[in-house]
Amino acid sequence: MLASRSPRRIEIMRGLGFEFDIDPAPEHLEEDDSHDDPLQVAEMLALRKCIHVAERRASDRVIAADTVVILDHHVLQKPRDDAEARAFVGRLSGRTHTVVTGLAVRDNGRTGSGSERTQVTFRVLSPDDIARYVATGEGRDKAGSYAAQGLGAGLIRRIDGCFFNVVGLPVALLLDLLQQG
Repeated sequence: MLASRSPRRIEIMRGLGFEFDIDPAPEHLEEDDSHDDPLQVAEMLALRKCIHVAERRASDRVIAADTVVILDHHVLQKPRDDAEARAFVGRLSGRTHTVVTGLAVRDNGRTGSGSERTQVTFRVLSPDDIARYVATGEGRDKAGSYAAQGLGAGLIRRIDGCFFNVVGLPVALLLDLLQQG
């Protein structure tokens, strides 16, 4: 069971040959993203989603993930609107930020979790670059307001770490957690 409706996560899972049902966790589970350490937010949210879906569906295996962008110790999740998306992309311009995906796997009654961190550096973007990108709508439902696998690839100068983590599902971590179960 995949506790996500993310087309990117679904595509990655199918590409790996997994067969699974989709049962996304309710969005209200993401509302409280407060945590003393912003690097722990994504894992905490993934665990919350995983446990919720596992209890609701009584599934043998549930996989849940949550991705956040962290800049200057602040979590940038999905933008509320285009104005916030422009602000997010503007703040990321010419800077390096951390993408953290938390992953939780419940398998046969045992739950394991972890997170992956990747450093992403944006090109310096002009106000017109930012406005054009945001106007595409591509980043409206993405942490940090961009998609590395789409038009947002043109915003990025460098990725240090797992590309799949930036897309929203760190493959090596997923396979490690499944082996532990």
